[in-house]
Formats: sequence, structure tokens, C-alpha cells
Amino acid sequence: MKKILLFFSSSLLLFITSCKQSKFKGYEESERGLYYKFFVKNDTTVSPQPEDGIAIRFIIKKQSNDSIISNSKDISRDGSSVLKFLLQKPTFKGSIEDGILMMHKQDSASFIISADSFFLKTQKMNELPPYIRPGEYLNVHIKLVDIKTHKELEENQKKQEQEMTQRKQEELVNLNAYIQKNNIKEKPAGSGLYYIELKKGKGEKITTNYVVKVHYRGELLDGTVFDSSEGKEPIEFIAGMGEVIKGWDEALLMMQKGTKAKVIIPSSIGYGAQQAGPIPPYSTLVFTIEIVDIKPPVAEK
Repeated sequence: MKKILLFFSSSLLLFITSCKQSKFKGYEESERGLYYKFFVKNDTTVSPQPEDGIAIRFIIKKQSNDSIISNSKDISRDGSSVLKFLLQKPTFKGSIEDGILMMHKQDSASFIISADSFFLKTQKMNELPPYIRPGEYLNVHIKLVDIKTHKELEENQKKQEQEMTQRKQEELVNLNAYIQKNNIKEKPAGSGLYYIELKKGKGEKITTNYVVKVHYRGELLDGTVFDSSEGKEPIEFIAGMGEVIKGWDEALLMMQKGTKAKVIIPSSIGYGAQQAGPIPPYSTLVFTIEIVDIKPPVAEK
């Protein structure tokens, strides 16, 4: 009988030792010192590993007074409140990364972490923000929306590179077809710009630093209009200073007040490989530009 009681007592002691009592009500403490509480837990779905791509929603609050420090809704580019990034290895014991590594896809959880370590180690700040006292804690609510494994990311990257290479090759083919179809006789400049004057202007030509007012219409080679000032006030900017794409700056320096021209701008002096709103990567652009007014540079004092 004594042996049974002794065995039971030692087992109970082992259980109490392995499950730490959390100092935060409703939260458990992990072996790495992270306080956590799950709202939704999907043990059947995948969990992330360091270097995987993750998509999360989050809110970070001060644990002491529940004031919001950061909300993914306010910093997501598309307003969806979802942020996508590569999951890094834990930056300290009991970090946010530790918490995410405990989660599965579509899990929702709350974590309490050291504010000092988060700002100085995870965020690599030189000192704590003025609104954080040493020794404070943060409450981090996270929804793990999606996971892309490292292998999936590599495959997607390879696929995107192949698509970009194909787009780049197709651009020249499509441009040549457009030139032939529209019977364009003008030769391109060294940059690849085609400048076709539709209406001659009067007065001095625009030079760098001139303030210009311009009406315009922008199309893709297939005739799709992606932008226009029609029905609006003309846009105003300084010519030759990089406030517009290179193709525009180059064309403007051939124009004067009242000039109207059609300019064909290859992606190399347009938006290049990047997606620009409705403009796909490696797109040649066709603009009709009319100079409404010009103002010489203001003389320096």
C-alpha cells in the first residue's frame, strides 16, 4: 500500500512540475516561457516552420491597459488586414515566432510576451518606445490565415520568373506588330521611344525644370485605356525631374505649349517588370499627350 501511495505522490509531483502555473489568468505557459490561449485550434491542419510564408491578421496591445499598439488592418497594403511575410526563427524565448510555431492553419490565439524583448530583439530597436515601461508585457492576438511552405514558395518564384521571361519576350513581338498594323513610319529614339507629332505647338520648347500642364490618355497596345485626364483638370508637374516615368520626361523635352503628340513607350522607360495598377509587367504604353501650358523655372535667388 505504501508503494502505491508513493508512486501516486511522485506522479502528481511530476504532473504539477511539467504544467507551469501561469501568472496570467486563462493563459497557459509553454516550456519556452510563452503565455498562450487558443480560441480556435485545428490540430488536423498544417503548422508553419521557419522560412515558410505565412499570412496573418493581428492586433498588438499593451497587456496592462489594453491600448492598441499595432493593428494589421492599419498597415496592410490592400486594406484586407492580412500581412504576408516569411516566418523567422524565434528571436527570443517566449517570442511571437514561438507562438506562431505552435499554431496551425486557421488557428486563432492570444499570446502574452515581453515588451522589452519584442522591441529590442524582434524589432531590433535601440531603446524602448516612450509609451512602454521596462518590464511591461504585450498581448498579441493572431489569426493564422494561410501557410505556404518553403518548397511552395520556391516553386511559385520559379513559375513567376518563367512568366516574366515570357512577358519580356512577348513585349517586343507585340510592339513590332503594333508598329506594322498602325503603319508607323517614325523611327524610335535610342531609348526605344516613338514620338509622333499630331499637332505642332508654338513658342520655346520645354526644358528641364519647366512646370507643365498636360492632358493625356494612356492605352495598352491592345487599345485598353488604363488612365485619362478626360473630363478632369490637366495634371501639373515639373518636367525632366523624374516626377513621371522616363518615357514621359524624354517626350516632353521635344514638345512646346500647344503640342499634341502620340508617344509609344516601351517598358524599359515605363514601368518595367513591375505591375502598376492595371498595367501588367513588361507593357509597352501608348500615350496621347497635349501640352496645355508651360511655365519657365523660377529663377533662383
